[in-house]
Amino acid sequence: MADAAMLYPMMRRRRRRGWRIRVSPRVRSIAVLAVCALLVLGGTAKLLLRPAPVDARVLLSNALTTWEAGNYNAARSNALAAVAAAPQSGAAQAVLARAYLELGEGLAAEAALTRAEAAGFPATRLHQLRAEARLLQGDADGALAEVAEAAPRYADYAERIRARALAVQGQTIAARAALERLVAEHPGNGQAWLDLGRLRFAGGDPGGASEAAGAAVRLLPRDPHALALEGEVVRARYGLVAALPWFEAALKRDTYAMPTLIDYAATLGETGRNAEMLAALRRAAAARPGDARVLYLYAVLAARAGRLELAGSLLERNGAVSGLAGAQLLRGAIDYAGGRWERAAASWRALSDNQPMNLTARRLLATALLRSGDAQGALAVLRPLAVRGDADAYALTLTARAFEATGDRVSAASFLDRAASAGRSASPSFATDEALATLQAEAADAPGDPTYAVGVIRGLIGGGDMGAALGQARTLVQGGAGTPAAQTAYGDVLALAGQRPDAAYARAADLRFDEPAMLRLIDARGRSGQADAAAATLALYLAQNPQSVAALRLLGHLQVAAGQWDAAIETLEGVRRRVGSGEVALLADLALAYAGDGDGEVAVRYGRAAYAAQPMNAGAADAYGVALAAAGRGDAARQVLDKAVVLAPGDPVIAGHRRQLG
Repeated sequence: MADAAMLYPMMRRRRRRGWRIRVSPRVRSIAVLAVCALLVLGGTAKLLLRPAPVDARVLLSNALTTWEAGNYNAARSNALAAVAAAPQSGAAQAVLARAYLELGEGLAAEAALTRAEAAGFPATRLHQLRAEARLLQGDADGALAEVAEAAPRYADYAERIRARALAVQGQTIAARAALERLVAEHPGNGQAWLDLGRLRFAGGDPGGASEAAGAAVRLLPRDPHALALEGEVVRARYGLVAALPWFEAALKRDTYAMPTLIDYAATLGETGRNAEMLAALRRAAAARPGDARVLYLYAVLAARAGRLELAGSLLERNGAVSGLAGAQLLRGAIDYAGGRWERAAASWRALSDNQPMNLTARRLLATALLRSGDAQGALAVLRPLAVRGDADAYALTLTARAFEATGDRVSAASFLDRAASAGRSASPSFATDEALATLQAEAADAPGDPTYAVGVIRGLIGGGDMGAALGQARTLVQGGAGTPAAQTAYGDVLALAGQRPDAAYARAADLRFDEPAMLRLIDARGRSGQADAAAATLALYLAQNPQSVAALRLLGHLQVAAGQWDAAIETLEGVRRRVGSGEVALLADLALAYAGDGDGEVAVRYGRAAYAAQPMNAGAADAYGVALAAAGRGDAARQVLDKAVVLAPGDPVIAGHRRQLG
């Protein structure tokens, strides 16, 4: 070590001097006690902050409480917590299954039921629940098999599921009879009333659905499903605005109830309350991210804001969206606006195939086909519209353009003449392509279903047998068929037979106050001299449906007729911004409104556009002549108004305009 010390001097030991603190025994004892106290306090704090032991029974009780309150999303969360705390609790699994069933999640419900049975929950208490779970998964046969195994104490529940399964299988009459028998025997069964209301509503019987939904709400005042059904029925019978409080009441029970959120958001959007619609959609997206219905409604909002590319990307984000009828309509509109005619036609063809009675879809499809160069295809689509006596000017003009594209100028001229005609014969019912014998056979197979009876009436109308059609329609409504379709068919036959249809249309509108019912009733009341009643009908409809283009268009026309120029301009310009400048009657009304307001130059621009589109249209010629007169161009105005008088010699309004000019 000495050698090492010599070679490495840094390793030499040195005597170090340091500070030493002398601590008395007493101080040392106090320090030890302090450390011990800190350790004790730390341990106590840890014990106090540690979560209390989870009591599965409390969690299960919470799940049952929220389930009974109608908050099914909270019930599911509480039941999941109870299952996590006690995985082998059959009761917890059964309650979880009930929550899943209320949320419409059949697969998850059946899995929970399987776990409940494995945990020892009696299988005899689960058959009716498993039946509903199978039905929610689309397995009607499996549901019926489980119903057959249900214990007698659950007979009412099982009968409800059996009826719903029959409806899924297409046996709607038997399903309805089963539920009506159940509520007759057990009038206090709110769930049976709820199922009956849903079935009646889906079957086109809003009057019967209203009765059942009202009973369900009285018996189940905390059930969001009953409140939401009442909202759907009220929306159909009375309008959008009246339905909103019912949807809001349902969402107070279960904030994240997905179907109700969708209905609520869509209804808000249709009333023009887009900011509130967006808030509802955000809640729906939080409840179920990526849901096709949410993406579709987001796309609708984007399209309304003019952001078509964003709307298109939202529609493409999820393939499930493309199957929705509204998405097909919107997708086609986006493609059409971008000049992609073939893609627009493909979307609208899919919609028209799924909804062959949708006149708007047919018009749109024909427009896209014509723009893409398929004139023959456009004619094939337009034929059911063009043969109607009450075909609108747009459909007739489109038919004429299609004939022009094929080189048939004679047929084109004929349809242009019809489009220009001021008067049209009545043909309210949509013509059917099915043979009368086929329709009668279908009605015979379903004697209690008014839908098929209405089909027979349409077939008789199409065949020209008005006497038989009137007799069948009268028998149908006298037999107690309270559906709006039956009342509407009766009114249509009365109109075609030259009788007053306004009472039948009023009954139909009382059952379902939608746009066709509103237009029929206003027209009938106007023709029978009930101008005040017609105006009240329009005002009532607009109060409930403030964004309806058809109602606003009619309001603007009536404002022009009443000389309310400023109001008419505001109304009609709002309509034009939404639908464009392609409707001749709209352009003519705008020309008259601006002329009456003293703005001749603007009036001339609108009048010239209407006249250029349909020079043989008496209304367009009249509006152009009035506009020219307002602009101080009297000679030109006289020439155009003379033509209008020739085109419509019996029109007192046009004749009056010509007399005023002198």
